[in-house]
Amino acid sequence: MQTVRDVMTTNIEYCTPVDNIYEVAVKMRDLNVGAIPVVDRGRLIGMITDRDLVVRGIAEKHPGSTQVTEIMSDQLITVTPDTSVQEAAEQMAEHQIRRLPVVENGRLVGIVSLGDLATNRYSDESAGRALTEISEHHSLH
Repeated sequence: MQTVRDVMTTNIEYCTPVDNIYEVAVKMRDLNVGAIPVVDRGRLIGMITDRDLVVRGIAEKHPGSTQVTEIMSDQLITVTPDTSVQEAAEQMAEHQIRRLPVVENGRLVGIVSLGDLATNRYSDESAGRALTEISEHHSLH
């Protein structure tokens, strides 16, 4: 059985609770990513996505100096490195998410994305199914 540890990305850029939403937006642009974990002393406390920036930040007229903790998502679905690739894909489909933080003992150790699953030959079917389910329900958001 292949696990998340086999396919996750481990070189994770993150922000901290003292960062503001302008800094996160610049980091997203520079890294060409749509989500950044929020980490406090090694512990994952939230995620901020490009959608969070738009819907909770700009649309609610928060200035760029607003702390990321004001608009981040803090009710997170996570997996451990030992979670099966199949289970990770099922979690992504069920919860309509494209990126799953990988946490071990409360500490962020990686991220597994639909892209990670899709490039893995053992999980192509799982990733395709997850993407289909996420895409079908995406119009609800």
